Amino acid sequence: MAETRYLTNHEEVRDWAAARMGAPAIVDTSPESGTQPMLRIVFDQAAYQDQDRADRPPNAGGVELVEWSEWFELFDKAGLALAVNPELPGRKDGWYELVSRD
Repeated sequence: MAETRYLTNHEEVRDWAAARMGAPAIVDTSPESGTQPMLRIVFDQAAYQDQDRADRPPNAGGVELVEWSEWFELFDKAGLALAVNPELPGRKDGWYELVSRD
């Protein structure tokens, strides 16, 4: 069985996500501002969600689409790598996990 690949190069991460129609997003899980948000890559319909929704309290735990530059800033600051399954011909597996680079 092939081994998991670990991506840290920004272009490789972006290319992997683009091949699966993924978009960078963050989820703020803190009840207060200033806590590190969780990074996500969202796919399919979630990547095209309408950001113009009714007002909600800040830090309500919702998914917010962000620019890659903001996503990668948090990705690098946290020392993360994107763990993905190996590429298989004719298959675009969307499984990923954000893990420590260590």
